[in-house]
Amino acid sequence: MKLHIKSKKKVVFGSVVLILFSLWWFCLPRYLFISATSFVIDDNHGQLLGASIASDGQWRFPYNSKVPEKFKACIIAFEDQRFEHHPGVDIMALGRAVRQNIRARHVVSGGSTLTMQVIRLATRNHRTIWQKLVEVFRAMRLELTHSKTEILALYCSNAPFGSNVVGLDAASWRYFGRNPAQLSWGEMAALAVLPNSPSLVHPGKNRLILIRKRNQLLDKLHHLHVIDATTALLAKQEPVPDKPMPLPQLAPHLLDRFKNNHATNPDNGTRITTTINSVLQQNVADILERHHQVLKANDIRNAAAIVLDVETGQTLAYVGNIFHTNDPELESNVDVIAAPRSPGSTLKPLLYAASMHDGLILPNSLIPDIPTQIAGYHPENFDLGYDGAVPASRALARSLNVPAVKLLQQYKYERFHAFLRKAGITTLKQPADFYGLSLILGGGENNLWELSGAYADMARTLNHYRQYRGLYNLSDFHNPVYKVAVPVKPVLEKSGLLDAGSIYSTFQAMEEVMRPGDELLWQQFSSTQRIAWKTGTSFGFRDGWAIGVTPRFVVGVWVGNTNGEGRPGLIGVNTAAPILFEIFRQLPVTRDWFDMPMGEMARIGVCHESGYRAGDNCDHVDTVWVPKTGLKSPVCPFHQLVHLDATRKWQVNSACEAPANMVHQSWFVLPPSMEYYYKTKNYQYKQLPPFRADCSPVQQQRPMELIYPKDGAKIYIPLEADGSRGRMICTAAHRQPGIKIFWHLDDRYLGETLDYHQFALNPSAGRHKLTLVDANGARLQIGFDVLDKGK
Repeated sequence: MKLHIKSKKKVVFGSVVLILFSLWWFCLPRYLFISATSFVIDDNHGQLLGASIASDGQWRFPYNSKVPEKFKACIIAFEDQRFEHHPGVDIMALGRAVRQNIRARHVVSGGSTLTMQVIRLATRNHRTIWQKLVEVFRAMRLELTHSKTEILALYCSNAPFGSNVVGLDAASWRYFGRNPAQLSWGEMAALAVLPNSPSLVHPGKNRLILIRKRNQLLDKLHHLHVIDATTALLAKQEPVPDKPMPLPQLAPHLLDRFKNNHATNPDNGTRITTTINSVLQQNVADILERHHQVLKANDIRNAAAIVLDVETGQTLAYVGNIFHTNDPELESNVDVIAAPRSPGSTLKPLLYAASMHDGLILPNSLIPDIPTQIAGYHPENFDLGYDGAVPASRALARSLNVPAVKLLQQYKYERFHAFLRKAGITTLKQPADFYGLSLILGGGENNLWELSGAYADMARTLNHYRQYRGLYNLSDFHNPVYKVAVPVKPVLEKSGLLDAGSIYSTFQAMEEVMRPGDELLWQQFSSTQRIAWKTGTSFGFRDGWAIGVTPRFVVGVWVGNTNGEGRPGLIGVNTAAPILFEIFRQLPVTRDWFDMPMGEMARIGVCHESGYRAGDNCDHVDTVWVPKTGLKSPVCPFHQLVHLDATRKWQVNSACEAPANMVHQSWFVLPPSMEYYYKTKNYQYKQLPPFRADCSPVQQQRPMELIYPKDGAKIYIPLEADGSRGRMICTAAHRQPGIKIFWHLDDRYLGETLDYHQFALNPSAGRHKLTLVDANGARLQIGFDVLDKGK
């Protein structure tokens, strides 16, 4: 019976012990500190770029596992000298505190260890005897599973340092404007005494007490042989904190971007080490500020710039806007790098490369540059002029709009829309039909982040061609990053989104910097560094762009007004390009250029006049390197074999000349509308000789062409200044000079033109038929609609 009772007592005792042990073991929450923390970004060397106050109004940086040795020595000497040896509670310190409190008849010392203070900071309990006992047991439990270094780091990250400053990191920046690791002994001692009496740092109050406590700690450190007498003496001469200092704001818009990204992925911490180079960041910000002082005279108030590393896609500088928070008109809080804007002409290099990749053109294939109207859409060049036909590379370098639209019409805007999405452009929220052909001229919305990233993607693909031995890594096309990403093993394939040959040819064309109306500006931008670059200007002069690329870097610049206000002179080449080249001068200069990807290039015969693959009738052939995809490009469509008489002044045919007497000659012949403008810009162009008077021109095709209006056009005729109805000017081109054209509207004869074929019409609203007949009887007829203003 007694054995049974003893056994029962053992079970009860064991159960009680187990329960008490369980309570003790689980007395700590999973996370000791759950308070909101500040968002903090550091540069690529760990220096603070910026921080935002926590949601509870405290400057509380996230947990930092690294504790500076100076602070460790100071805080242990001041708060808990036996910290390295006790199990969480210091019995000797508690006994001393009890004696002091009894002698003083009120609480003058708590006897708490640093471990116990961590518990109190985590639980925020009032300092009663019962809570003191709880702290003791929890402190011992904390010591069991945490190292002394971890406990000290918890204390450093959560101790109060006066005002709304929590943690050593925040205190170091708020009171001394430096990283804790850079503080002196005097500065660190001043911080070490603050958690015990945070009110000592209030501006203008208690400064003598703070100095006295700091100096006592320095004397103690000297007594403990932590520092020598000279160091202690010099440290005492240092000033103590007066009032909190503003934190650095080197990258405020990147900080906002980080906060926004964190909202969608809250599992990550609120402090990151970015890829930003703080020196370059400051230099870029200074460059923008200098140009801002000039541009604001024209009410151009905002600018942004980004610098990317091509190899990694890492962001080296991120200046999202001019940052003057005291001027509300600037809207400094708007991050323009992330804001969708009209990209102007900055998508043209992507279309140029994609068209070569598909074999639609060669680098210098002639593209029509004539008045164009497609389903009511009427694009115009920047200078409002036309070249008739222009090599694709020159059209890109000069940023001509009409050739770009013609090329997109050939490539198909639906395919280009899908291509841009594959290239990482996410800002095109609408379907392709919403944008149509205007997509290539800024009719969509893009941002500097993704556009600069797309240029870097092309450069990266070209750089990797040799490294991957002619294969492609589809992951080379990715958006930029602002923190170091974990390297991913490349998955190589035989083809990529763009082939290296097309990219190389695109960058070669982009080395040209002239643009219509600004032919002389390129002389201002001469540089020892080869740069492929492109400018853009949105409709209404609202956005000026410039993006440049080298084998190592991409620089993107935007200039404009965040409220969308357009300004005269807000042109990419005038506003953004000077900033672009000044930023490039801040980067390491390299004379290296992209290697020609020989495996993706082919040496073929190209027609000198047309830039197309040479055909049988091309008599002037250049042998040049072109992307290998050009092997499937069209043969020159503009050279034809013509038959001349012996004088070579007249065309003839078998009806009027014996074949034996004919001279057969290859001739470069453009369609009439292209020829009309091309011959004015190219003096070497020779028009076809006319047919001899005794020859009927039965073999001639398309002798004339209507430049305006086009068949199916919808036309609005505005009123004149005096309120009268305006007129529409119709223009035609004829291959034969000196010939008459007879004009008819709705089968009613209007008149005739000679040489210069323009005719002013004043048709009523509705459907009309325009008929042209030349002196040889050739006939041309189109239909058009005049819109009713009232409808």
